[in-house]
Amino acid sequence: MDKHSFDSIAALQAFVGQPAAQGQPIVIDQDMIDAYARIVHDEQWIHVDADRARTDSPFGTTIAHGLLTLSLITGWYHQLFAFPNRKLALNYGFDKVRFPAPVPSGSAVVGRFSLTRVDALADNEARCTWHVDVCVQGAERPVMVAQWLMQLRY
Repeated sequence: MDKHSFDSIAALQAFVGQPAAQGQPIVIDQDMIDAYARIVHDEQWIHVDADRARTDSPFGTTIAHGLLTLSLITGWYHQLFAFPNRKLALNYGFDKVRFPAPVPSGSAVVGRFSLTRVDALADNEARCTWHVDVCVQGAERPVMVAQWLMQLRY
C-alpha cells in the first residue's frame, strides 16, 4: 500500500475532495477489548462478559467500546499518510464523533479517510479536517463516523 505524501500545505489543499484512502483491516478480538477495558477502567459486562452478553445483549456477543474504535484511527492515519518536511502535528480534536452501529467481538474493521478542508492559519500552518469512517468489513452501516481536526506546520 502506497502512502499519500504531503510535503506542503499546497499538497494538502490539492488532496481535498479526493476519494477516501482506506487502511488495512484490524481485527478487534476479545483480548483487545479486555485489555482496553482494563486500561480505561470500563469493564461493563457488555464489553467483557461473553456469557452474559450472549444471553442479555441485543447483539448476542460482547462489543467493542466506541472509544476503542475511535483510538484506532491514528494507526491508520500513519499507515496511509506521510508528511515529509512537516515540523509539527497536533491533534486538534473532533467536531463530531458518532457510533451508529456496534462492533461485535471478532470483527475486522477498516478506516477510511477523506480530506474535506484545509484552513490556512499562518505561514506554513493549517488546520485539516478529515472525514473518517470506520466500518466492519461486510456491513452496510459504519460503526464510527468522525470529523477529525489535525493542525500541521511545515
